[in-house]
Amino acid sequence: MNAITGRFSPLQRALHWIMAICILAMLFIGVGMVSTVRPDYLTLVSIHKPLGVAILVLALIRLVVRITRGAPPLPADMPAPMKLAAYLSHLAFYALMIALPLLGYGMLSAADYPVVICGWRLPSLLPHSNSLHTLLWNAHRFLALCFFALIVVHLAAALFHALVRRDGVFHAMAPWK
Repeated sequence: MNAITGRFSPLQRALHWIMAICILAMLFIGVGMVSTVRPDYLTLVSIHKPLGVAILVLALIRLVVRITRGAPPLPADMPAPMKLAAYLSHLAFYALMIALPLLGYGMLSAADYPVVICGWRLPSLLPHSNSLHTLLWNAHRFLALCFFALIVVHLAAALFHALVRRDGVFHAMAPWK
């Protein structure tokens, strides 16, 4: 195997792992929100909204850093379909990390629910509309499920690179040396 030796920058690795924790928490909080009508629902919503805004901000920062700093090259002997899958999955990750918070924000705006972050009420993105709220809620839910599936595939690919191919791809993003 032709292993890669480059690594992502410390900032890129930190953003990756911080966002991984935030996104996994967000997915589980989201599942908890849609599966309960108990008083816990309001607690989960009060965590879900600011965490969504934080993920959006971190995703935009991460995208800028990725564009400016790039990524280590993939191993030369990696098959072209695997390289294409890596490229497309990263595009999907960035699209979902940005789209899901915006869909959630739009959904809350369409339902006329306030989004308050650190005591500041964010402006509504969309006019009040029950039908638009329903459409955005369904899109948000569907894309969250797609995101969960993408994360599972990403974890499987990371383990494949770490344990089977041992080609340095996992090491490029590993938090340890």
